[in-house]
Amino acid sequence: MSKLEPFENQDIQHLQLFLYLIPVVGFFPALWTLYYQRGTAQQQDLSRIVVMLTLGWLISYSLLGMGAETAGSLAVPLWLMSSVLTSGYFVINLWLMVRLCQRKSVRLPFVSKLGDRLP
Repeated sequence: MSKLEPFENQDIQHLQLFLYLIPVVGFFPALWTLYYQRGTAQQQDLSRIVVMLTLGWLISYSLLGMGAETAGSLAVPLWLMSSVLTSGYFVINLWLMVRLCQRKSVRLPFVSKLGDRLP
C-alpha cells in the first residue's frame, strides 16, 4: 500500500471511489487495486466490497439463468428472481454512492466481513 502524498488531491481520490461503485464496470479497477495492493485503506476496503458484491451477483445471475433455461415450468419465477437480483445489485451500488457522497461509511454488514477475508 502506498503512502498518501502530501500534495495529492482528496477530490480525485473521492472520484476514484465513485469509479469503483459503477455497477459491473467498477469491478475491474477495484480488482486492479486489490491485485497490486495500491491505494489508501479506504480504497482497499471499498475494492473488497465491490469485488464481493460483483462476484456474488455474477455467480447468482449465472446460476439463475442456467436454472431458468433448464427448468420448464419454473423458468418464469427464476427469470423474475434474476431480474430482482440484478435490480438489487444496482440499487445497492447507487445507495453506496449516495453514502460516499455524504462522506459516511460504505461498509455493508455481511459483505464487508466476508471481503475482509480476501487475500
